[in-house]
Amino acid sequence: MSTDLLDDLRRILGEAQVLPGGDLPAHERDWRRRWQGRALAVVRPGSTEEVAAVVRACVRHGVSLVPQGGNTGLVGGGVPDASGRQIVLSLQRMNRVRRLDPANLTLTVDAGMVLQQVQQAAADAGLLFPLSLAAEGSCTIGGNLSTNAGGTQVLRYGNARELCLGLEVVTADGEIWTDLSGLRKDNTGYDLRDLYIGAEGTLGVITAATLELHPQPAASLTALCATGSLRQCVALLMLARQRLGADLTGFEVMNRFSLDLVRRHFPQLPQPLAPCPWTVLIECTDGDGEARLRERAEGLLGQALEDGLIDDAALAESLAQSHGLWHVRESISLAQSEEGLNIKHDISLPVSAIPDFSADTEAALQQRFPGVRLVNFGHLGDGNLHFNVQCPEGGDAPSFLREHEHAINALVYDAVQACGGSISAEHGIGELKREELPRRKSAVALALMRRIKQALDPQGVMNPGRVL
Repeated sequence: MSTDLLDDLRRILGEAQVLPGGDLPAHERDWRRRWQGRALAVVRPGSTEEVAAVVRACVRHGVSLVPQGGNTGLVGGGVPDASGRQIVLSLQRMNRVRRLDPANLTLTVDAGMVLQQVQQAAADAGLLFPLSLAAEGSCTIGGNLSTNAGGTQVLRYGNARELCLGLEVVTADGEIWTDLSGLRKDNTGYDLRDLYIGAEGTLGVITAATLELHPQPAASLTALCATGSLRQCVALLMLARQRLGADLTGFEVMNRFSLDLVRRHFPQLPQPLAPCPWTVLIECTDGDGEARLRERAEGLLGQALEDGLIDDAALAESLAQSHGLWHVRESISLAQSEEGLNIKHDISLPVSAIPDFSADTEAALQQRFPGVRLVNFGHLGDGNLHFNVQCPEGGDAPSFLREHEHAINALVYDAVQACGGSISAEHGIGELKREELPRRKSAVALALMRRIKQALDPQGVMNPGRVL
């Protein structure tokens, strides 16, 4: 049966686009190097019609498939299992701009287009696609939509879901559903688009998307602030909302150990402020020009200093300095990777609950697992923390994970649930949190999700064993 399927796939795609599995680390191992699978083959379709033909072939042969974009996911949802029987459906050849409509402020692209290329296509037209995250040089827009990616500008522009006006999808039986009109109002029944966004490839394959663009701001400024506590960070956020309103674009927090890791592993990156308990990165934009924006930003920082909310601040004087500040923030994940395996928690909480949650949960972790190091950073403006646990200094990280990951997850997720939060803010469920989901999601919600899965993918072809 496997040989027959491979023959069918070669007839559909051509010999060069069907890669036998077993030694394809770029496709069979995840970015975190925690999951290593083995594929029957990796296939690389070049069109939606070819994707549909691949899905139909898999259905005929009773073989499941794993959609894959840039393979930058963090929850093990985009690599094959160890059976050697799954097909990895790579969308990286599908990377073209289909249509740019400046009057409608929309851009329609193939799902395999790298996020940075999508941003550039918008910029070339004098417009902005605001989705931005650390992996934007390698993640793809299809993967961003499949996980409903967040990133650093959710505070103003929303998640990937809010930036998508239409989809093209190959269903689990190989049909093609297309709704790429770019309408902002279309009240004609169930919103099928929202079923596929955030579904992590378990209901169908996103092959194209119509994305919402925005005017480029006339000016953008970035500031770095030193604070003594998360409670001060929250107070600063409230002041920034008051002073900047809708022009507040990003509000990131980083604890001292996060930036210490960057200093250790990337000493060439300048950090203009002295080490402090918490550092805040603020970005604001304005349509009226830099002079007015700088005056408002300086007013915010001056009042924050006067009110005792911050101890020091640095305001970027150029675009290069602004990029440098963001580069430090975006290097935290890479620095963690250099430090060794860690236990990641991508959580969301009411902003008001974050100071007590962080203090209480860190104290509980230190009591049960003395010496653990907390890499606590993220998007305070929208309540999303990356609350990651590194093993004690000099410890054996793989052994620490094997022995303590389950207990640490239970402690953290119990605390999240007690605060009315979520165990997955922007990374998804994948395989990593699949067994945790039933303990954290209501029975009614899970039953509805299973009924949707059964209705849209009755044969279990699409990315089985993920999410549910």
